Amino acid sequence: MSAPKGAGGVRLPPAFWYEIPHGYLRLDVYPTAERLDDLARQILALPEEVRERADEVFRLYCIVMWEMQKRLVQGCAMGMHPDDRGGVTTSVLTLFSVETRNVDPKAALVTLMASGAGESAETGIVPVELPCGLGFQTETVRRTMAPGRPEGGGDEPEQQPVWQGTIAIPDVRSSAIIAVQLVTSSVDLADDYRNVLRGVASTVSFTNPGLADGASGAVEPEPGSAAEAVRNDFG
Repeated sequence: MSAPKGAGGVRLPPAFWYEIPHGYLRLDVYPTAERLDDLARQILALPEEVRERADEVFRLYCIVMWEMQKRLVQGCAMGMHPDDRGGVTTSVLTLFSVETRNVDPKAALVTLMASGAGESAETGIVPVELPCGLGFQTETVRRTMAPGRPEGGGDEPEQQPVWQGTIAIPDVRSSAIIAVQLVTSSVDLADDYRNVLRGVASTVSFTNPGLADGASGAVEPEPGSAAEAVRNDFG
């Protein structure tokens, strides 16, 4: 299934659903024009001493969301959790799709496994049994630019190690691969974040939770009902 085009010609990802874990705040990857206009009006109403900074953040948000849309990102959430040192650890959870151009996505991933890419969790791709089917997990530690200004006052941005875990799930309806990715600079907490990654991947579903049992069409839950709350918890 090819992704349809949304407003402005942006291609939307294939439909799938998932749950956001506790401690994560969802970002609106596909904000409406009305929502952006409302944010712009709120920024214009801010005091002059904070308006310029807020405008910079707003412009950055628009650029990042546009880049995510082009890459068929369906969901992005920021996580903040207390660590064992009295501080806070942060992470970014992203869900997106990758098209394999008319190639069976599951066969492609299995071929990678057979070629020796899945020798261990540290060196390659390993299979993960999920409720929606077989997934394939990879993880790595790499260096990337650290946010903020360099502490030494230099011009070159500082770098820091980050842990990145990804679980690829073949879309049973198309030639797409659904990717659940988690990135954190708290490399020492990789075991904990690996569990979070697998927990989110285990909630991925290709069946709309908003559909009533045995129904063939979408059923809109009543506002304020438990059914609406459950639907809003999905991506």
